[in-house]
Amino acid sequence: MSEISFKDKKFRNTVELSLSVLGGKWKMLILWKLNETAMRYGELRKSLPKVTHKMLTQQLRELESDEIIKRKVYPEVPPKVEYSLTLLGKSVIPVIDLLNDWGEEYRTVFNK
Repeated sequence: MSEISFKDKKFRNTVELSLSVLGGKWKMLILWKLNETAMRYGELRKSLPKVTHKMLTQQLRELESDEIIKRKVYPEVPPKVEYSLTLLGKSVIPVIDLLNDWGEEYRTVFNK
């Protein structure tokens, strides 16, 4: 299979492209949380207590840049910012659901 290009980057295949967009320790967990409801930064941070401020900010920016989530800024003082899934972000939820199911099955098999 030949290389593919996307946003000025080269990938060996579409799996590598997908992992580039969704890979990272926190991205799928962020998407999982945002599937439930739109959330403010502080709410996300509380729901993922082990993530650092720097890492959460970085992962949110990457997901926004890749158009997986959207960031809505409300014109108030202090500014209110809310994150939610885009249609593209919602399309990855069934994949995360499958990973969740697989993880549960794996845990059951090896946790005897």
